[in-house]
Amino acid sequence: MEYPFNLFDLRGKVAAITGAARGIGAETARVLAAAGAKVAVLDLLEADGQAAVRRIEAEGGQAAFWKLDVSSEAEVGKVFGEIAARFGRLDILINNAGIDGVNAPTHELALAQWQRVMDVNVTGTFLCTKHAIAHLERAGGGSIVNVSSMYGIVGGPDVPPYHASKAAVRMMAKTDAMLYAGKNIRANSVHPGYIRTPMLEEVAHASGQGEGLFAYLGAQAPMGRLGEPRDIAAGILYLVSDAARYVTGAELVIDGGYTAR
Repeated sequence: MEYPFNLFDLRGKVAAITGAARGIGAETARVLAAAGAKVAVLDLLEADGQAAVRRIEAEGGQAAFWKLDVSSEAEVGKVFGEIAARFGRLDILINNAGIDGVNAPTHELALAQWQRVMDVNVTGTFLCTKHAIAHLERAGGGSIVNVSSMYGIVGGPDVPPYHASKAAVRMMAKTDAMLYAGKNIRANSVHPGYIRTPMLEEVAHASGQGEGLFAYLGAQAPMGRLGEPRDIAAGILYLVSDAARYVTGAELVIDGGYTAR
């Protein structure tokens, strides 16, 4: 028996994805485009962002790139207006842009080091959500997904600003879920575990451990391996689709079982 409709059909929808030039963001852009959405690829990395758009177009999807610093309210407001003007609407916002910051204990961090992570990860999420709401409302509703981390749920003895920022965006999703439910706008968070992304590869290179670090991190999860960007993109597709139409204020953990311990 064939199900009467496709729960994951995003045709007619427009999605804006921050930090979409590489890693989880780029794969999410690809997956949502494959499901039929028109995708705005937003990032500071122009060459990588344009390459992400070309890949989507080569696979038959529709996408466009905007260079965006999510910590600048003027830029965010301007770019979101341009997205709506170009594509006619906005239905989906994926707050994925983020940096890890300096790995130092709290008492050794400079205020500027702490603030930089908050500016991108937390203030960037706030600004993009703030400027997306009116567009989502005009579209009759929509979906917001904040990309947090498993370390937005459990603690870890490293990178304090990063962990604090990921806990913040988790709670922001819950707050916005309650604030905007009456406008048919859903907000959820997704919590990746150790995923092999350019950010993690840079950490491995800086540590001098390379593949050894990947093996160690993968072994921390009961599934015994690192995740891939596609694993997170699939979860995001679920959250923004009609399959999750009654899901808001939730957290979707995709960590190979790490936090189940």
